[in-house]
Amino acid sequence: MPRKDIIDQIQKYTHPFRITSGKGFQLKDFDPGETRGLRMDKGEAAELLQRGTQWLAEEQDMLYAQDRWSLLLVFQAMDAAGKDSTIKHVMSGVNPQGCRVSSFKQPSQEDLDHDFLWRYVRRLPERGQIGIFNRSYYEEVLVVRVHEEILKRQKLPPQVMGKRIWDERLADIAHFEGYLTRQGVVVLKFFLNLSREEQKKRFVKRLDTPEKNWKFSASDVHERRYWRDYMRSFEDAIRATASEHAPWYVVPADNKWFTRLVVAAAIVEAVEQLDLAYPKVSAEQKKELAAAREELARES
Repeated sequence: MPRKDIIDQIQKYTHPFRITSGKGFQLKDFDPGETRGLRMDKGEAAELLQRGTQWLAEEQDMLYAQDRWSLLLVFQAMDAAGKDSTIKHVMSGVNPQGCRVSSFKQPSQEDLDHDFLWRYVRRLPERGQIGIFNRSYYEEVLVVRVHEEILKRQKLPPQVMGKRIWDERLADIAHFEGYLTRQGVVVLKFFLNLSREEQKKRFVKRLDTPEKNWKFSASDVHERRYWRDYMRSFEDAIRATASEHAPWYVVPADNKWFTRLVVAAAIVEAVEQLDLAYPKVSAEQKKELAAAREELARES
Protein backbone atom coordinates (compact mmCIF):
# COMPACT_ATOMS: atom_id res chain seq x y z
CA MET A 1 0.00 0.00 0.00
CA PRO A 2 1.44 3.46 -0.93
CA ARG A 3 2.47 5.64 2.00
CA LYS A 4 -0.22 8.24 1.19
CA ASP A 5 -2.91 5.57 1.51
CA ILE A 6 -1.40 4.42 4.79
CA ILE A 7 -1.42 8.00 6.12
CA ASP A 8 -5.08 8.30 5.09
CA GLN A 9 -5.80 5.14 7.08
CA ILE A 10 -3.82 6.46 10.06
CA GLN A 11 -5.81 9.70 10.13
CA LYS A 12 -9.02 7.75 10.65
CA TYR A 13 -7.64 6.70 14.03
CA THR A 14 -5.91 9.93 15.04
CA HIS A 15 -8.03 12.85 13.88
CA PRO A 16 -11.12 12.00 16.01
CA PHE A 17 -8.90 12.47 19.07
CA ARG A 18 -6.81 15.40 17.79
CA ILE A 19 -7.64 18.77 19.35
CA THR A 20 -6.28 21.86 17.59
CA SER A 21 -8.70 24.41 19.05
CA GLY A 22 -10.05 24.56 22.56
CA LYS A 23 -13.28 26.25 21.54
CA GLY A 24 -16.18 24.15 22.79
CA PHE A 25 -13.91 21.36 24.05
CA GLN A 26 -15.42 19.15 26.76
CA LEU A 27 -13.91 15.97 28.12
CA LYS A 28 -17.32 14.37 28.45
CA ASP A 29 -17.49 14.21 24.65
CA PHE A 30 -14.60 11.69 24.62
CA ASP A 31 -15.20 8.06 25.59
CA PRO A 32 -12.25 6.46 27.43
CA GLY A 33 -13.37 3.06 26.09
CA GLU A 34 -13.52 4.09 22.40
CA THR A 35 -11.80 1.82 19.84
CA ARG A 36 -13.26 3.27 16.60
CA GLY A 37 -14.93 -0.06 15.91
CA LEU A 38 -11.66 -1.97 15.87
CA ARG A 39 -11.78 -5.45 17.35
CA MET A 40 -8.57 -7.42 17.58
CA ASP A 41 -6.76 -9.77 19.93
CA LYS A 42 -3.45 -8.99 21.59
CA GLY A 43 -1.47 -10.70 18.83
CA GLU A 44 -3.08 -8.66 16.06
CA ALA A 45 -2.65 -5.41 18.00
CA ALA A 46 1.01 -6.22 18.71
CA GLU A 47 1.68 -6.95 15.03
CA LEU A 48 0.06 -3.69 13.91
CA LEU A 49 1.96 -1.75 16.56
CA GLN A 50 5.23 -3.34 15.44
CA ARG A 51 4.67 -2.08 11.89
CA GLY A 52 4.15 1.42 13.28
CA THR A 53 7.27 1.29 15.45
CA GLN A 54 9.38 0.07 12.51
CA TRP A 55 8.16 2.99 10.43
CA LEU A 56 8.90 5.38 13.29
CA ALA A 57 12.42 3.91 13.62
CA GLU A 58 13.07 4.65 9.94
CA GLU A 59 11.86 8.23 10.32
CA GLN A 60 13.88 8.72 13.50
CA ASP A 61 17.06 7.62 11.72
CA MET A 62 16.53 10.40 9.15
CA LEU A 63 15.55 12.90 11.87
CA TYR A 64 18.85 12.20 13.62
CA ALA A 65 20.91 12.34 10.43
CA GLN A 66 19.29 15.54 9.16
CA ASP A 67 19.88 17.28 12.51
CA ARG A 68 17.33 20.06 11.89
CA TRP A 69 14.05 19.17 13.58
CA SER A 70 13.43 17.81 17.06
CA LEU A 71 10.35 16.13 18.50
CA LEU A 72 8.83 16.72 21.94
CA LEU A 73 6.23 14.21 23.12
CA VAL A 74 4.29 15.22 26.23
CA PHE A 75 2.34 12.57 28.18
CA GLN A 76 -0.19 13.52 30.85
CA ALA A 77 -2.69 11.28 32.62
CA MET A 78 -4.11 10.13 35.90
CA ASP A 79 -2.29 7.33 37.70
CA ALA A 80 -2.55 3.85 36.11
CA ALA A 81 -3.52 5.25 32.70
CA GLY A 82 -0.55 3.50 31.10
CA LYS A 83 1.94 6.28 30.37
CA ASP A 84 5.00 4.14 31.12
CA SER A 85 3.86 1.11 29.14
CA THR A 86 2.72 3.25 26.19
CA ILE A 87 6.11 4.95 26.00
CA LYS A 88 7.85 1.58 26.32
CA HIS A 89 5.86 -0.12 23.55
CA VAL A 90 5.55 2.76 21.09
CA MET A 91 9.23 3.71 21.29
CA SER A 92 10.52 0.12 21.39
CA GLY A 93 12.17 0.32 17.96
CA VAL A 94 13.73 3.76 18.37
CA ASN A 95 17.51 4.14 18.67
CA PRO A 96 18.20 5.14 22.31
CA GLN A 97 21.03 7.38 21.10
CA GLY A 98 18.46 9.73 19.58
CA CYS A 99 15.81 9.61 22.29
CA ARG A 100 15.56 10.66 25.95
CA VAL A 101 12.73 10.13 28.44
CA SER A 102 12.38 12.64 31.27
CA SER A 103 10.14 11.93 34.25
CA PHE A 104 9.40 14.89 36.49
CA LYS A 105 8.89 14.13 40.14
CA GLN A 106 8.71 16.46 43.14
CA PRO A 107 10.71 19.64 42.42
CA SER A 108 14.07 20.12 44.13
CA GLN A 109 15.05 23.19 46.13
CA GLU A 110 16.97 24.41 43.08
CA ASP A 111 13.85 23.99 40.93
CA LEU A 112 11.80 26.03 43.40
CA ASP A 113 14.33 28.85 43.18
CA HIS A 114 13.52 29.30 39.47
CA ASP A 115 10.47 30.01 37.31
CA PHE A 116 7.98 27.19 36.82
CA LEU A 117 9.23 26.30 33.32
CA TRP A 118 12.93 26.24 34.19
CA ARG A 119 13.44 22.56 34.97
CA TYR A 120 11.49 21.50 31.88
CA VAL A 121 13.43 23.77 29.53
CA ARG A 122 16.65 22.07 30.67
CA ARG A 123 15.37 18.73 29.34
CA LEU A 124 14.17 19.87 25.92
CA PRO A 125 15.41 17.71 23.02
CA GLU A 126 18.28 19.01 20.91
CA ARG A 127 18.08 19.01 17.10
CA GLY A 128 17.73 15.55 15.62
CA GLN A 129 16.46 14.13 18.92
CA ILE A 130 13.16 12.88 20.34
CA GLY A 131 12.39 14.09 23.84
CA ILE A 132 9.65 12.41 25.88
CA PHE A 133 8.17 14.11 28.92
CA ASN A 134 6.50 11.60 31.25
CA ARG A 135 4.50 14.31 33.01
CA SER A 136 5.59 17.81 32.15
CA TYR A 137 5.18 21.54 32.71
CA TYR A 138 1.44 20.86 32.62
CA GLU A 139 1.76 19.56 36.18
CA GLU A 140 2.11 23.25 37.10
CA VAL A 141 -1.54 23.80 36.11
CA LEU A 142 -2.81 20.37 37.16
CA VAL A 143 -1.50 18.96 40.45
CA VAL A 144 -0.36 22.41 41.62
CA ARG A 145 -3.83 23.78 40.85
CA VAL A 146 -5.62 20.92 42.60
CA HIS A 147 -3.31 21.16 45.61
CA GLU A 148 -2.69 24.87 46.01
CA GLU A 149 -0.49 24.31 49.05
CA ILE A 150 2.19 23.29 46.53
CA LEU A 151 1.94 26.74 44.95
CA LYS A 152 2.78 28.32 48.30
CA ARG A 153 6.11 26.46 48.30
CA GLN A 154 7.13 28.00 44.97
CA LYS A 155 8.34 31.22 46.61
CA LEU A 156 6.36 33.55 44.36
CA PRO A 157 5.92 37.17 45.44
CA PRO A 158 2.37 37.76 46.76
CA GLN A 159 1.83 40.40 44.06
CA VAL A 160 1.88 37.79 41.26
CA MET A 161 -0.35 35.23 42.98
CA GLY A 162 -3.67 36.69 41.91
CA LYS A 163 -6.93 35.06 40.92
CA ARG A 164 -5.80 34.82 37.29
CA ILE A 165 -2.61 32.88 37.99
CA TRP A 166 -3.87 29.69 36.30
CA ASP A 167 -5.06 31.53 33.20
CA GLU A 168 -1.71 33.34 33.13
CA ARG A 169 0.26 30.13 33.42
CA LEU A 170 -1.75 28.50 30.66
CA ALA A 171 -1.12 31.54 28.45
CA ASP A 172 2.61 31.27 29.24
CA ILE A 173 2.57 27.59 28.25
CA ALA A 174 0.74 28.32 24.99
CA HIS A 175 3.26 31.04 24.10
CA PHE A 176 6.15 28.76 25.11
CA GLU A 177 4.93 26.02 22.76
CA GLY A 178 4.56 28.57 19.97
CA TYR A 179 8.16 29.62 20.57
CA LEU A 180 9.35 25.99 20.46
CA THR A 181 7.53 25.42 17.17
CA ARG A 182 9.27 28.42 15.63
CA GLN A 183 12.60 26.89 16.66
CA GLY A 184 11.93 23.63 14.81
CA VAL A 185 10.52 21.61 17.73
CA VAL A 186 7.48 19.51 16.83
CA VAL A 187 5.25 19.41 19.92
CA LEU A 188 2.71 16.60 20.38
CA LYS A 189 0.72 16.30 23.60
CA PHE A 190 -1.11 13.17 24.73
CA PHE A 191 -3.74 13.03 27.45
CA LEU A 192 -4.40 9.35 28.17
CA ASN A 193 -8.09 9.51 28.94
CA LEU A 194 -8.74 6.83 31.56
CA SER A 195 -12.15 6.28 33.17
CA ARG A 196 -12.44 6.32 36.95
CA GLU A 197 -13.89 2.79 36.85
CA GLU A 198 -10.97 1.40 34.85
CA GLN A 199 -8.48 3.09 37.17
CA LYS A 200 -10.09 1.31 40.12
CA LYS A 201 -9.77 -2.06 38.32
CA ARG A 202 -6.08 -1.45 37.64
CA PHE A 203 -5.42 -0.40 41.23
CA VAL A 204 -7.10 -3.57 42.52
CA LYS A 205 -5.03 -5.66 40.09
CA ARG A 206 -1.86 -4.05 41.41
CA LEU A 207 -2.92 -4.93 44.94
CA ASP A 208 -3.84 -8.51 44.01
CA THR A 209 -0.67 -9.22 42.02
CA PRO A 210 2.45 -9.45 44.23
CA GLU A 211 4.86 -8.55 41.41
CA LYS A 212 2.81 -5.39 40.77
CA ASN A 213 2.60 -4.28 44.41
CA TRP A 214 5.59 -1.99 43.97
CA LYS A 215 3.58 0.11 41.50
CA PHE A 216 0.95 0.92 44.11
CA SER A 217 1.06 3.86 46.49
CA ALA A 218 -1.50 4.83 49.10
CA SER A 219 -1.38 8.34 47.66
CA ASP A 220 -2.87 6.95 44.42
CA VAL A 221 -6.16 6.19 46.19
CA HIS A 222 -5.99 9.52 48.01
CA GLU A 223 -5.80 11.39 44.69
CA ARG A 224 -9.02 9.71 43.47
CA ARG A 225 -10.89 11.98 45.88
CA TYR A 226 -9.91 14.88 43.64
CA TRP A 227 -10.97 13.24 40.36
CA ARG A 228 -13.45 15.98 39.40
CA ASP A 229 -10.92 18.70 40.20
CA TYR A 230 -8.33 17.00 38.02
CA MET A 231 -10.76 16.52 35.13
CA ARG A 232 -11.73 20.18 35.32
CA SER A 233 -8.05 21.18 35.31
CA PHE A 234 -7.25 18.89 32.37
CA GLU A 235 -10.21 20.31 30.46
CA ASP A 236 -9.11 23.91 31.09
CA ALA A 237 -5.51 23.10 30.12
CA ILE A 238 -6.52 21.49 26.82
CA ARG A 239 -8.92 24.33 26.00
CA ALA A 240 -6.26 26.96 26.61
CA THR A 241 -3.31 25.31 24.86
CA ALA A 242 -4.64 23.22 21.97
CA SER A 243 -3.40 24.57 18.64
CA GLU A 244 -2.53 23.51 15.11
CA HIS A 245 1.19 23.72 15.88
CA ALA A 246 0.96 21.94 19.27
CA PRO A 247 -2.12 19.70 19.19
CA TRP A 248 -3.52 17.64 22.03
CA TYR A 249 -4.57 14.03 21.50
CA VAL A 250 -7.26 12.91 23.94
CA VAL A 251 -6.45 9.21 23.66
CA PRO A 252 -8.88 6.58 24.96
CA ALA A 253 -6.98 4.71 27.66
CA ASP A 254 -9.33 1.99 28.92
CA ASN A 255 -7.96 -0.41 26.28
CA LYS A 256 -4.16 -0.30 26.35
CA TRP A 257 -3.72 -1.85 22.90
CA PHE A 258 -5.81 0.92 21.33
CA THR A 259 -4.02 3.63 23.33
CA ARG A 260 -0.67 2.48 21.93
CA LEU A 261 -1.94 2.31 18.35
CA VAL A 262 -3.33 5.85 18.46
CA VAL A 263 -0.17 7.30 20.01
CA ALA A 264 2.08 5.49 17.51
CA ALA A 265 -0.09 6.59 14.58
CA ALA A 266 -0.11 10.22 15.72
CA ILE A 267 3.69 10.31 16.01
CA VAL A 268 4.21 8.61 12.63
CA GLU A 269 1.79 11.02 10.96
CA ALA A 270 3.49 14.10 12.43
CA VAL A 271 7.02 12.98 11.56
CA GLU A 272 6.01 11.89 8.06
CA GLN A 273 4.77 15.43 7.36
CA LEU A 274 8.28 16.77 7.95
CA ASP A 275 9.35 15.16 4.66
CA LEU A 276 12.62 14.01 6.22
CA ALA A 277 15.54 12.81 4.13
CA TYR A 278 19.16 11.84 4.62
CA PRO A 279 21.60 14.73 4.06
CA LYS A 280 22.94 14.97 0.50
CA VAL A 281 26.66 14.42 0.06
CA SER A 282 28.46 17.37 -1.56
CA ALA A 283 30.92 17.04 -4.43
CA GLU A 284 33.78 17.75 -2.03
CA GLN A 285 32.58 15.05 0.36
CA LYS A 286 32.30 12.57 -2.53
CA LYS A 287 35.97 13.23 -3.33
CA GLU A 288 36.87 12.54 0.29
CA LEU A 289 34.87 9.30 0.22
CA ALA A 290 36.60 8.20 -2.98
CA ALA A 291 39.99 8.95 -1.45
CA ALA A 292 39.10 6.96 1.66
CA ARG A 293 38.00 4.02 -0.51
CA GLU A 294 41.31 4.08 -2.39
CA GLU A 295 43.29 4.16 0.84
CA LEU A 296 41.39 1.18 2.20
CA ALA A 297 41.87 -0.69 -1.09
CA ARG A 298 45.65 -0.16 -0.90
CA GLU A 299 45.70 -1.75 2.54
CA SER A 300 44.45 -5.03 1.08
